[in-house]
Amino acid sequence: MARELVLALAQMNCLVGDISGNVDKIIELAATARREHGADLIVCPELAITGYPPEDLLLRPEFIERCEKGLERIRRAVGGIGVVVGFPHLSKGELYNTAAVLRDGETLALYHKHLLPNYSVFDEKRYFRAGNRPAVFELAGVQVGLTVCEDIWGPAPMAQAVRAGAQLVVNINASPFHFDKQSHRETVIRERIAVTPAPVVYVNMVGGQDELVFDGGSLVMDVQGRITQRAPAFEEGLYLARFRHGRSGLEPISGEVSQIDPIASVYQALVTGVRDYIGKNRFAGAIVGLSGGIDSALTLAVAADALGPQRVMAVMMPSPYTSGMSHEDAQAQAQALGVHYSTISITDTVNSIEAALAQEFRGAARDTTEENIQARVRGVLLMALSNKTGKLVLTTGNKTEMAVGYATLYGDMAGGFAVIKDVPKLLVYKLSRYRNSLSPVIPERVLTRPPTAELRDNQTDQDSLPPYDVLDAILELYVEQDRSAEDIARSTGASLKTIREVIGMVTRNEYKRRQAAPGVRISQRAFGRDRRYPITSGFKEPRAD
Repeated sequence: MARELVLALAQMNCLVGDISGNVDKIIELAATARREHGADLIVCPELAITGYPPEDLLLRPEFIERCEKGLERIRRAVGGIGVVVGFPHLSKGELYNTAAVLRDGETLALYHKHLLPNYSVFDEKRYFRAGNRPAVFELAGVQVGLTVCEDIWGPAPMAQAVRAGAQLVVNINASPFHFDKQSHRETVIRERIAVTPAPVVYVNMVGGQDELVFDGGSLVMDVQGRITQRAPAFEEGLYLARFRHGRSGLEPISGEVSQIDPIASVYQALVTGVRDYIGKNRFAGAIVGLSGGIDSALTLAVAADALGPQRVMAVMMPSPYTSGMSHEDAQAQAQALGVHYSTISITDTVNSIEAALAQEFRGAARDTTEENIQARVRGVLLMALSNKTGKLVLTTGNKTEMAVGYATLYGDMAGGFAVIKDVPKLLVYKLSRYRNSLSPVIPERVLTRPPTAELRDNQTDQDSLPPYDVLDAILELYVEQDRSAEDIARSTGASLKTIREVIGMVTRNEYKRRQAAPGVRISQRAFGRDRRYPITSGFKEPRAD
């Protein structure tokens, strides 16, 4: 009986543009896989040499030259083990998203990605030309076929590899996270195997890159569509996959199958996004304006979990409208998490600004203008602390607020990273409950009191907005699914009047979202890279009868 075939699945956290650092990591992982695990092959993610997505760095000739030199350095440095690595390959004046197979100074195979995604957050047709040929190489007597990421989402590339003799298909990925993405991936892989029976090794990247978060979840699936191994989500590392020759051909030997909790996965995505945005951009830590409300409470918990409490500052900035409950709950949470906590009153500053504007505002009633002054004073204070400490301000607005413009430009929107920008309000509560199930850090009153911005007496969010269960349902259908007002009414039971008012708020506030900080993407249709609407537009929803 032939010996076992051992593959090392490398869930790498790559830094976009750090070609030298990424290459160093690949060489080190390959040496570890050979020396400590006796692996025949190490499989690295899509575009591991550049990180993903490299975007317009791919348009710079010197960038492509450095990638080729990085590949050559791997080829020279790694011996005694094969390496599958993704890189941009320039051939005859055309650039390809490529998987290379290297061993002992030789290139055993080059595969050019066939299916180039050009939707949602992907725009690969801007940079790459599509390949059309299979690539199959021999590994310890086994014929191994290559595919890259999107290739597994269509039937042709895997079928072509198997027709070319592949007994095992390796698929390398830089597949970003969104809610329930892993189950979707696994369904697609199972569909491929049902039509083209061959075991599949799926290797995915981990880590945060600007708005995107890569969740890993690398896996092995056998010819019956069973998952025989699944690597932990959001954890960088080497995970071994073993195969043997059996009656039905090459068979994976069952390993650890990590479990998936959808809410826990979203929370981990937020933590990963904050950790890597701050770490990769070399900020000293994070600053959060803590109000005593649910959004800032969740943001602070994520920051502390991502960075450690010693690197996080929480700042309470009360006004005359700030309740005693908010004071108490903010301080209690800061103490529970162990972060640095301070209080800076905005009352005198707001009064001085209003005094300076008194002549100009004479005869005008108080309105949201004065409320926005409070929010903008807080933004000034937080940004001053950021400048002085080198810590990044994390904004606290959620997706529901971003959708309808329930936020102050240059006020509570001021900051460098928007942690829950893609998290609807109702999911904010679920995530907060989940975090408290690990250890109770968010006071119960924060979870049960009516949401309020506390910018005027007795204010609640529902003074200006529909109830959040109604609002979130409308926004999901309109923002994420592009459904019409009439269709939304049929699906939700909400009145057309309410739906059109909400759509109007979404439309009017595109200019705010365009100026918002980047934030972690956890849905299939986030504002920014996913959903791109004009600020100036004459398109309107039909008026109500």
